[in-house]
Formats: sequence, C-alpha cells, structure tokens
Amino acid sequence: MTPTRKPTNLDDPQAHLPLTNLAFHILLALADEPRHGYGIILDVEERTQGAMRLRSGTLYTAIQRLLQDGLLEETRKKGSEDDQRRRYYQITKLGKQVAQLEASRLATMLHTARQRALIHPGKGS
Repeated sequence: MTPTRKPTNLDDPQAHLPLTNLAFHILLALADEPRHGYGIILDVEERTQGAMRLRSGTLYTAIQRLLQDGLLEETRKKGSEDDQRRRYYQITKLGKQVAQLEASRLATMLHTARQRALIHPGKGS
C-alpha cells in the first residue's frame, strides 16, 4: 500500500518546508527585485560562483510549481523598455516568509553541524 500525502494548507508557510535547493535559490534570486528567467539563471550562477548552473527547462518547471504554490507571481518590470515577451517573476509575501523560514532552518542545521564538529574534534580526519 502506497502512503498518500496529506493535504496541506498552502497558506501556512511551514507547509512548504523543506524547500528544494533549486526552489530556495530561485526565491533568493527574487528576494530583492523581479527578474525574468534568464536573469534568475545569471543570479544563481553568479551567487554560487558557477557551482549551480540552471537549464531553462528545469528552471521553468520549478517556477511553475512556485507559481502554483503561491510563492511567486508574474509581474511586469516597471520602467523597463525590455522585450515585451519576457515574463518577469517576483516573490510573494508568502514566498518571502517561506524563504525566511528555510534560511532559519538551514542556519540551525549549520549551527548543529558546527557544534558536533567541536564535540568530536578530529572526527573524519
């Protein structure tokens, strides 16, 4: 018997956690300003110093999921004479809350990992 996923309240930021690495990077890319898909790709690549390189198919699949979950919304870039065909995305209030909770969750994990390394010096060397 396959376990069924319980329905969640998507208005509750906790219901979206944990985020995938990809979803978190997309939300981070949109935290300060709206961007189009290629702008998100460039931001993620720059921020990760090339360690994460997104392909457009992967990006747009993830964006569709984030739009459905209410973490992103499509917008128009104000004052832009950019190509009218480009779609811009911005983080929603819920998306910002989810990103903040995920950052806090990751910080707690990092803190715990550092504590463990101090408790067990030399382990793994």
